[in-house]
Amino acid sequence: MFRALVVEKDEDGKTRAGVQEIGEDRLPEGDVTVAVEYSTVNYKDGLCIGPGGGLVRKYPHVPGIDFAGVVETSEDGRYRPGDKVVLTGWRVGEVHWGGYAEKARVKADWLVPLPEGLTTRQAMAVGTAGFTAMLAVMALEDHGLKAGAGPVLVTGAAGGVGSVAVAVLSALGHEVAAVTGRPETGDYLKELGASRIVAREEIAETVKRPLEAETWAGCVDAVGGAMLARVLGQMKYGASVAAVGLAGGAALPATVIPFLLRGVNLLGIDSVMQPYENRVRAWKRIAEVLPMDRLEAMVVPAVLEDLPRLGGDILKGQVRGRVVVDVKG
Repeated sequence: MFRALVVEKDEDGKTRAGVQEIGEDRLPEGDVTVAVEYSTVNYKDGLCIGPGGGLVRKYPHVPGIDFAGVVETSEDGRYRPGDKVVLTGWRVGEVHWGGYAEKARVKADWLVPLPEGLTTRQAMAVGTAGFTAMLAVMALEDHGLKAGAGPVLVTGAAGGVGSVAVAVLSALGHEVAAVTGRPETGDYLKELGASRIVAREEIAETVKRPLEAETWAGCVDAVGGAMLARVLGQMKYGASVAAVGLAGGAALPATVIPFLLRGVNLLGIDSVMQPYENRVRAWKRIAEVLPMDRLEAMVVPAVLEDLPRLGGDILKGQVRGRVVVDVKG
């Protein structure tokens, strides 16, 4: 028997989440069984803990879209008992039972070996949000971003993706401008490496002019909507925006002018179905460049019993940094 956060749905369609003891025979099919040590709280987790958001197909359900732990048993030659592994994406925690449990069973193809230099706790301090942030930074680099080219904007900077993006970009030598709607997070963002705090209201609305002054050498955007449209018109010639989220809405009230007259690139970042080789590349870069002291400054510790509350908090935008869930705590 082991402990898990189980979400159930009643006949009226209402969901409830609570910690239960369940048997290993209830785990889904898979090649590898992992003793989970840590997980995190992401926006999708909040949806799956609560009403489901259309992500959960079948109840009862165990959420948790990422986890890190130690292999217990494996039917795949790539992994042996004792190997440390990390999992993000592949709709684990949505369609497939996830990491909010002391054990998880998944396909071997979904796992990545934990890179040298990272503990399982640190891997989940990074988590899906930090993994996504690194994918965004690598995409900007692949499209020409270099330190010294000018300030790099990070929107939604106090959130999970934004926090790691600020820390990574700063560690790589970039001048980072962090956008936040919460003034009280200014000191936190400066500790992560931001050199400038931009109030959300300064950049949240579109303007009639399709182009403004060339300001940003790159951007990691977690907001979308009107803010992304505004940012596109402020990019330097040939610069790129890596789009990772839609906290401000899915609609994009923009024109094609920044693409045509300034050669701006809009790069879509998906972490769910990312190919294995790029996953390994991203995790290796994380281990190499992310300052562990700054990573620790982002961490908010939690245990399984905290998850129903935290799931609601993250949907309201009330979670700062990276929640690390000790599933055995």
